[in-house]
Amino acid sequence: MMDIQLYNTATRRKDMFVPIDPANVRMYLCGPTVYDRAHLGNARPVLVFDVLSRLLRHVYGESAVTYVRNFTDVDDKINATALARKEAGAKGTLEELVAERSDETIGWYHADMDALGALRPDHEPRATAFISQMVDMIADLITKGFAYENDGHVLFRVRAYEAYGALSGRSVDDMIAGARVEVAPYKEDPMDFVLWKPSDDALPGWDSPWGRGRPGWHIECSAMAYELLGDRFDIHGGGNDLQFPHHENEIAQSKCAGHGFANVWMHNEMLQVEGKKMSKSLGNFFTVRDLLDQGVPGEVIRFVMLSTHYRKPMDWTEKKRAEAEATLRKWRSLTANVPLNPADEQATSALADDLNVSEVIMRMHSLAAQGQVSALRATGQMIGLLTDEVGGWDVSPAADFGAFEAAMTDARAMAMENKDFSKVDALKSALVAAGVEVRMSKSGVELVAGPDFDPSKLEALDG
Repeated sequence: MMDIQLYNTATRRKDMFVPIDPANVRMYLCGPTVYDRAHLGNARPVLVFDVLSRLLRHVYGESAVTYVRNFTDVDDKINATALARKEAGAKGTLEELVAERSDETIGWYHADMDALGALRPDHEPRATAFISQMVDMIADLITKGFAYENDGHVLFRVRAYEAYGALSGRSVDDMIAGARVEVAPYKEDPMDFVLWKPSDDALPGWDSPWGRGRPGWHIECSAMAYELLGDRFDIHGGGNDLQFPHHENEIAQSKCAGHGFANVWMHNEMLQVEGKKMSKSLGNFFTVRDLLDQGVPGEVIRFVMLSTHYRKPMDWTEKKRAEAEATLRKWRSLTANVPLNPADEQATSALADDLNVSEVIMRMHSLAAQGQVSALRATGQMIGLLTDEVGGWDVSPAADFGAFEAAMTDARAMAMENKDFSKVDALKSALVAAGVEVRMSKSGVELVAGPDFDPSKLEALDG
């Protein structure tokens, strides 16, 4: 069986992956808070752990992996939308309207991630479906002295867990000094975090021993992971922005509840756009749907996102998009209708070395140059590229070139009269530069998309 090495945030080194049970490899990924469309940065952990899931299934067997990615549907922004709809006359309880809003946004999320070729996890639990498990876990923490109730709130005693901060490598006092910690009269210590908070009539809520309320964010993942993956599981993942406080808090409450929790912690780095942090204030904030609606194929988005190692910052640029589209067009042209041979061994070994997808892609370039098209196709599919599910976008109907064919025909006719072929030559050069094959004969002009076709280069020509 192939060895897999993964970088474990908890040990700060790349370790040999040894599953608890090779027949039941279990992985949990912190999923989205579903209040709106997923932005581009939200897609990175989805794609990284989609590739990891594919690798684990390749090594241990398709049915030997259980992959869980949750939906957080208890959130102030979701509540605000539901309340606004209720005040506008929408029928149903506030909880029902929250569920309705979550149904809507989860539908968007699925459509967008499907377009990127991400396979659906085995389980996609919603926080609101596991309230009773959260209440039971909180009650157990109170009984054991790790949590306390005050003024309708239940809080976790951070200093009661001596290993708090081990994941992110910080002491509690350093965290207090360097972070914005909420100081509240119901807290024994500024670092204590909320497990349960009260809900008034304007907020969704559930019954509990501490009154009507709703769970804190951190308890959700601990309860859902325990319910679906058991006391101890193999891998817990997420963006590195979740290391503190979310993952530190998950570890603390789960360990204090007596759970073994996760053996391996994996975190992906953040995304930038043209070298800058993505933000609405800089005007470089966009969603996955924005790109799809602009005509950027999901497979191209996937290619660009995976080209940078998951532990390095990923920079989305227009240049990378254009290069990825041209490369994929060429590879799809080469691999059309070829049989599916085993994936390239060098590429598989690279993937097993802490998901070195960039090395896999370099190997794919080499396979293409060598004409090993069957291995190219199989290697691409190993990381979710060159599959039928994300294909079809590279086929450009002839009708798309109608206006350019007409322009070329007119320019050619005029040149035949005045003997000035400069316009014909300029138009042909621009089309060829865009990856379009220009075929001229007595019967007319035919334009055909070549493997390097780049539609973006036709926009200026069209104007």
